[in-house]
Amino acid sequence: MSAWTDVVAVAAGAVHAARNTGRSHTVGLRSDGSVIATGWNADGQCAVSGWRGVVAVAAGWRTTVGVLADGRAVATGRAAEGQCDVSAWRDVRSVSCGDWHSVAVRVDGTVIAVGNNRRGQCEVDEWRGIISTAAGYTHTLGLRGDGHVVAAGDAPSGACGVERWRDVIQVDAGSHHSVAVTTAGRALAQGDNEFGQCEVDAWSGLVAVAAGSRHTLGLLADGTVVSTGEDSDGQCRVKSWTGIRIPI
Repeated sequence: MSAWTDVVAVAAGAVHAARNTGRSHTVGLRSDGSVIATGWNADGQCAVSGWRGVVAVAAGWRTTVGVLADGRAVATGRAAEGQCDVSAWRDVRSVSCGDWHSVAVRVDGTVIAVGNNRRGQCEVDEWRGIISTAAGYTHTLGLRGDGHVVAAGDAPSGACGVERWRDVIQVDAGSHHSVAVTTAGRALAQGDNEFGQCEVDAWSGLVAVAAGSRHTLGLLADGTVVSTGEDSDGQCRVKSWTGIRIPI
């Protein structure tokens, strides 16, 4: 990735942990609106070299979605579940991708979703006042402008049990868990906790969170990072990280 320059945003392919997973891809958005990608490309998910005028990107397991400056969306990669059926989307402000579904927030605060819906993760048509979304393996989160969070999809894991969350400023979705940051800089987590990925109650001074398949990261205001959850591949070894900042 040494050739990557002028990158203003990145996205990592979402993938749940299973025997047939593990391969993924990475996408970068350049300041000139072009896009670059590297990694697993079996379904053409890295075929983004011709994209122009892109203002946001998201990556699923085998899919890449981009938002154009005019509010339309483009997609490439595996389309078998319908996750690339975004050509009709208009007035899109942001996108997120789960393993098998793609979600977009429109400028009017409504939400649209396409792709695998076996757990109801695409049932977002009635959501209103949404400012951002996050997509997990089989669930979707929506952050409302009033700091409340709504969810659709996976019920068995408990990842959708967010109805009591308040004063939230950012959300993210792991494969089977949901995480959030509040205005007070605290973290919230809900869902599968087999690897301790939801053990965030002691965290404070947060400005952002990120959820992997089975682990969670928190960015502190001082630029350091905390982590919890599965560490079998060293994904939680972040104690030495300093000077990390959210892109403006």
